[in-house]
Amino acid sequence: MSIPILQVSLKDRSILDPVLKRAREDLSSTLNLVKPIIEDVQKRGDAALRDYTRKFDGTVPDSFVLELSSLHPKIDSDLENALQKAAENIQAFHKIQIPEDKEITVHGNRLGIRHTPVESVSVYAPGGKALYPSTILMGVIPAKLAGVKNIQIVTPPQQGALPDGLIAAAKIAGADRIILAGGAQGIAAVAYGTETIPASEFVIGPGSKFVTAAKVFLSGQGVIGIDSPAGPSEVLVIADDSANPTWVAADLLSQAEHGEDSVAILCTDSLSLAQKVAEEVEKALHERPKRGEMKRKSIEDHGRIFVFPNLEECFAFSDLFAPEHLEIQTKNYREDLKKIRHAG
Repeated sequence: MSIPILQVSLKDRSILDPVLKRAREDLSSTLNLVKPIIEDVQKRGDAALRDYTRKFDGTVPDSFVLELSSLHPKIDSDLENALQKAAENIQAFHKIQIPEDKEITVHGNRLGIRHTPVESVSVYAPGGKALYPSTILMGVIPAKLAGVKNIQIVTPPQQGALPDGLIAAAKIAGADRIILAGGAQGIAAVAYGTETIPASEFVIGPGSKFVTAAKVFLSGQGVIGIDSPAGPSEVLVIADDSANPTWVAADLLSQAEHGEDSVAILCTDSLSLAQKVAEEVEKALHERPKRGEMKRKSIEDHGRIFVFPNLEECFAFSDLFAPEHLEIQTKNYREDLKKIRHAG
């Protein structure tokens, strides 16, 4: 089996501790690589950006800036409907997070809190081994709801035309333009601005270690605001014998396909479920070969099925691990959710 099944307990953490510690990436060497690139883009603007884009992406677009109002992507109705539905779901969820202004009077003094959006945001969308329209929807829609006036997508140029699905996602989400620049040079371009590229106050979105290092460096210099630095994608599923093993396997693989360093863990008290999920993972790797090599490496290196003595230890381990994505697939999932404090 590609994904190992391990019988474990919190009473003996020798197997669990290496997983809990995670592989921590040291950005110091990467920072040394991106600093000269950032400084060069700050000084030479578009000329430097062209040089680095040619070097790292193997192509230079005629223009770094694509105004979305002038683009008309052609996508099939199924994809369009899926993007529209996803956008509606994201909007509905994030609407409930919009904060309210408040005022109180204390001893005759009026005190209050007023929330105002930043003026501009750049959303980085990776363009290396995979393109994720979902990243665009998840980055742009909350900014739009918050009232950000100027929103642009930053993504590496492609060999050939930019995929219509990516353009469609940007238009549906409500972005203003697409900046065809990737890596540290792209982050520097939208942080400082160039002759043709508008600067942004905030830069968000996942990317390579070079993108992350550039964001961390520029944030530390006070040039831009950023979200949390992105690490490897991870999911932890807690499931009992009522769970559908096919669904559990699909959820594990949905994170594994993000990258070879992605983490996918199942915690269960059922050895029978563990074996069925492992079989379904193997079956899916054979039947759905797209990005198969990456998924297999991720599952083999960072995938785990932990069989605990009981579900209580599954919940306790999850709290120790505090996964990026947590799924609870148990008979009493609503009650079990109350046992979780750290996730997300």
